[in-house]
Amino acid sequence: MLIPILVSFIYGEQQYILPFLSSAIISVIIGIICIRIFKKETNLSLKVAMIFSTLVWVIVSAISALPFFLSGELSYLNAYFEAMSGFTTTGFSMFSNLDEVSYTINFWRAFTQWLGGLGIIFLVLALLRSTGADVIRLYLAEGREERLRPSIKKTTRIIVYIYFSFTLIAIILFKVAGMPIFDSVFHAFSALSTGGFAMHNDSLLFYNSIWIEIVAMVIMMVGATNFALHYTVIKGNLKDYFKDIETKVAFSLILIGTIIVTLMLFKNQFYGNDFFLTLRFSLFQIISAVSTTGLQTAFLPGLSKWIGLSQFIIIILMIIGAGSGSTGGGIKLFRFGLLLKGILWQVKSFILPGKAIMPKKIHHVTDLPITDDLLRITGAFVFTYLLVYIISVIIVLIYYNDIPQALFEVASALSNVGLSEGLMTPNSPVPVKIVFIINFWMGRLEIWPVLLLAVITIQNVINRK
Repeated sequence: MLIPILVSFIYGEQQYILPFLSSAIISVIIGIICIRIFKKETNLSLKVAMIFSTLVWVIVSAISALPFFLSGELSYLNAYFEAMSGFTTTGFSMFSNLDEVSYTINFWRAFTQWLGGLGIIFLVLALLRSTGADVIRLYLAEGREERLRPSIKKTTRIIVYIYFSFTLIAIILFKVAGMPIFDSVFHAFSALSTGGFAMHNDSLLFYNSIWIEIVAMVIMMVGATNFALHYTVIKGNLKDYFKDIETKVAFSLILIGTIIVTLMLFKNQFYGNDFFLTLRFSLFQIISAVSTTGLQTAFLPGLSKWIGLSQFIIIILMIIGAGSGSTGGGIKLFRFGLLLKGILWQVKSFILPGKAIMPKKIHHVTDLPITDDLLRITGAFVFTYLLVYIISVIIVLIYYNDIPQALFEVASALSNVGLSEGLMTPNSPVPVKIVFIINFWMGRLEIWPVLLLAVITIQNVINRK
């Protein structure tokens, strides 16, 4: 919180010094109180680690909302919405006019996304000196499983180094493509974290530059790729990247989605007779959806005028989401690919003789044997994800009558995307804002930790009665 104060000095926005300084002091006080209260050391079970991780995201967002609130920019609920949207790399915003947001506030918005791209617990683990079972459980509790080294500590630090390097490269590429330096930093943070916050109401359409869009698409896909895959490429194993199931699924979805959307938009003359312009805007929105970033170039008012099938394709891609172990959200490419393989294996099992043994494995960073338990857990996760999605849509439809828009916006919220048709505004009903905040939270933590906390809380309430 002290870093944005430097930005306020650089751009002559001294009115933000006190709000950020006050927020930083409050943060330190809360930290000291927690240290005083929780002196006793204990070993963490995976259950406790999941609850801890879940609550940390709630508390960090609550504290990080303070600069938005104390500066008078937003009400506290809207400020909390903005902070949770930032840290969960979602990209929905409560600012009614992004063109008028100050440099200092914009930096804080982008910075929350950049930090959230790696994960709050993940960043803490990269700094901790301690090792052992507790660290492993905290690592797993935030939805991460990949290991680049046997040590979690070394794994986290390698990923942080890669993340920093990609950030620097992204800033340079955006600057070379024609962006001002501040805009380059902002969009490097936003695109690499697959966050999607924008500096302008028109998002990237403001620049109307195909070169900036190309850079953004590359950076979005980098952020949406498993960091273990990045590591294998850096080590020179390029073949493993193209063999990986997530790579195959991602590029297949992008190709199929782009073809369908481009043909639909061209058929309906949405962008006139210019086929390449139609292709340009279709491809960008498809990659933004698959990577769960949320940066937009579709002409205003967003995607609301796109033909039904085009919208439906975007919704499906947002729900499927990005790579596991990436900065992106959604069901994840790995789970989607695994379930497709599972369907194929099931069909083959009907054809093969009864006693035949069918090997089940896929390539995901390494050759990975697939058990029935893994397929069962994956199926349970996808079902639970879709159930949360349906319940959220139902609640939103109590306040809004537009079914396609509700389906689109809730998919964007739960998958931490941020693509919007304009349903969510600062004046939206409070229950809808709360549903979206919960969707951001559950989507980022991949459902289970939040459900675990909810079940334990309900059990405790019942037992006390």
